[in-house]
Amino acid sequence: MKHVRERPGRHRDVRPRYGRMAVLASCVAVTAISLAGSLGLVPGAERSEAASSVAGALSLPTGTPTPSPTPSTTPTPASPTPTPLSPAPSPERLAASAESTALPPQSGQGRRVVFSESRQRVWLVGADERVRRTYLGSGSVYDNLEPGTYKVFSRSRHAVGIDDSGTMEYFVRFTYGTGGAAIGFHTIPVADGEPVQTRAQLGTPLSHGCIRQERSDAIALWEFAPLGTTVVVTP
Repeated sequence: MKHVRERPGRHRDVRPRYGRMAVLASCVAVTAISLAGSLGLVPGAERSEAASSVAGALSLPTGTPTPSPTPSTTPTPASPTPTPLSPAPSPERLAASAESTALPPQSGQGRRVVFSESRQRVWLVGADERVRRTYLGSGSVYDNLEPGTYKVFSRSRHAVGIDDSGTMEYFVRFTYGTGGAAIGFHTIPVADGEPVQTRAQLGTPLSHGCIRQERSDAIALWEFAPLGTTVVVTP
């Protein structure tokens, strides 16, 4: 009898193959159910359900289960409130606006300055009859300027009003009033360091005879109307 000599060394641990054991058990169970069914011990429908149950219970998982989605806690942003649109101006309002800036009838021809007493508005008109600029002014509170056609006869970069009524700039004179004082276009007078009226009041008669203008408009007329320029005053 031969003795088997054990060789010294490390013994490898035997790990149980649970996966193969489960498959083997499943196969044995399915085979048993099928055999019982062939002998008439288990009806066909019950045999099929039992075999499927055993196979499903002993089947190994094939992947990582998908976690259920977590409901979001982020609030849904509210829809912005639409901004209401401004109503379109009526045709009557548009027509009135166009009429207020249109040249008055019978206001002359050629290069000229036009002033409407009723509308308190000034127009600078080129030789081609195109309006170069139009704006509101403040004419006289007195009836001391007659409608008609005049010529620019004097200009002063700085001037002082009658009766110490303030200082003004860009004075363009074209006639004399009933009291003998010169009448023309100039900036809003300044008295004691303050304007005698606001720009918002332009368009309202407030002067003693001249036509007051906002500074930028006064500069524009100064540059447009040298000596001899025609000035037309309409009612």
